[in-house]
Amino acid sequence: MSHQEAPKHDAISAAQDLELARKSRMDNPSYQLAYADDDFLLRDELRASRLQFEWLKADIIQTENEIESTVVIFGGARFPEQSVAQQKLKTICDEIESLGENKQRLKKKTIAQNIVNNSRFYLEARKLAQNITKLSLKYNGKQFVVVTGGGPGVMQAANQGAADENGKSIGLNIVLPFEQKPNPFITPDLCFQFHYFAIRKMHFLKRAVGLAAFPGGYGTLDELFETLTLIQTKKVKPIPIALIGKEYWSKLINFEFLVEQGAINEEDLNYFKIVDTAQEAYEYLHHHWIE
Repeated sequence: MSHQEAPKHDAISAAQDLELARKSRMDNPSYQLAYADDDFLLRDELRASRLQFEWLKADIIQTENEIESTVVIFGGARFPEQSVAQQKLKTICDEIESLGENKQRLKKKTIAQNIVNNSRFYLEARKLAQNITKLSLKYNGKQFVVVTGGGPGVMQAANQGAADENGKSIGLNIVLPFEQKPNPFITPDLCFQFHYFAIRKMHFLKRAVGLAAFPGGYGTLDELFETLTLIQTKKVKPIPIALIGKEYWSKLINFEFLVEQGAINEEDLNYFKIVDTAQEAYEYLHHHWIE
C-alpha cells in the first residue's frame, strides 16, 4: 500500500447497526440504541441535542440542494386569497340575515370585511415572489430563493408565486395547535418542520439577502423585529427590508414615536422602507442587490 493511500475501513454504518439491533430479542428500553430511542431523545436532558438536530437537518439539506442565498417573505397566515375571504364574509352576512344583528355578529362582519380588504396582499405577495423567482432562475435557482414560514395566507401566496415560475421555494413550518399545515406550493425537498421557534428564525436569516414583510399578526411582528434588532445590534449584516402596505404599517406602528421618545435613533429608520405594492418592494430590494 502506498504511503499516500488511506487505509480502507469496512466499518458497519449506524444504519446497518440499527437493522441488526432491531433483530435483538431484548425488549427493555435500556437496550435500544440511543439514537433510535425516541423516548430517550425526547427527555428534557436532551434539549440541547434536539436544538442541534433542528439546526443541522435544514442546513444540511439546503446545502445539498445548493441553496446559496434566500429572500424571506413574511406575512399573515389569516389573509387568504380574495375569493376565500369573500366567501367567509358572505357566510357571516347570511348568518346575520338569518339570525339578526347583535354585537358579536357585527364585530365578526367588520373583521371579515377587513380580511377581504387585506386579501389584496395575497396577490401582491404572489407577484413579488414571481419577480424574485425570475431573478433566481437567472442564477440557476441557487440565489434569491424565496423562503416563507410555510403556512397559509401570505406565506402560501409567496410559495405559489415561486411555483408559478417553476422555481424552488422553501417552507419553514412549525408545529402549532393551529395553522401549522404546510401549504402545497413549497418545493417538497425544501419543506421543513420545526419545534423550536428560535432555530426556525435562525434559518430565516442565515442565507437571507433581503426581506419583505406583508401585514400580519404576532408571528410576523416577532420575525420582523428580531431581524431589525439583529441588524441594529450588528449581529447580522444589514439586508434590505421592505414593509408592504403603507396604511397597515403606519397605523400598526408609529416608528417616529420611537425616535421622539429616544427609544431608537433616527438612522434606525433607514433599516427598512414602507411601500404599497409588490412592484415597489421588488424595485427597492433589487436596487440593493445590483449595487
